[in-house]
Amino acid sequence: MSMSSPAGRVPQSRLTLEYPMSLGVFDTYEEAQKAVDYLSDKQFPVENVLIVGTDLRQLERVTGRLTRSKVAAGGAISGAWLGAFVGLIFALFAQDGFALVRVVLTMAFGALFGLVWALVGYQVTGGNRDFMSISQVVATRYEVLTEHKHVARARELLHEMDPMRAAEEQAARAREAAIRASQAQQTQSPQPPPPAPYPPGQQPPPGQSSTWRSS
Repeated sequence: MSMSSPAGRVPQSRLTLEYPMSLGVFDTYEEAQKAVDYLSDKQFPVENVLIVGTDLRQLERVTGRLTRSKVAAGGAISGAWLGAFVGLIFALFAQDGFALVRVVLTMAFGALFGLVWALVGYQVTGGNRDFMSISQVVATRYEVLTEHKHVARARELLHEMDPMRAAEEQAARAREAAIRASQAQQTQSPQPPPPAPYPPGQQPPPGQSSTWRSS
């Protein structure tokens, strides 16, 4: 069982690691959570672990058409609920015995206000969004990181949990290190010097042009 806190209430310093190193990349959050849970079961200091969602994308599922009648009905229902809430508050302090009447009147006024407000908002859009939808931002991959001083122990435990996956992750890290080393070697290799200019009257060998020009 895992417990988490909303990101907006957690200080940024608690969401970062000093020298993070990768333990693996997972396709789903459940797989990343399973790996961290296994580390926790093995008494690993999981307070030094960070799960990072990468390659974010937004999914929007269209649920149906949006018509003027649906907009009006939704606005009236929302307004009625708001009116009922306000009416109940007034009814708590009513002393004349008309509490129920006040609740009904505030619900009616709220429904009317919500209906008008919703229709005005729908008219302002000019019909540019005549559909209803739900949206969510999800991550394509989830990477598990830990402090560099704990990475050896963490990788050993994850190797025990899933030897095949651990071997694949190790091979991927080796390939990335080889690519980085090759790129660094290419950027550090010295460039050949430009050809020396030829003095006036001396022609360059066939197939080679002279870079010297007389003024």
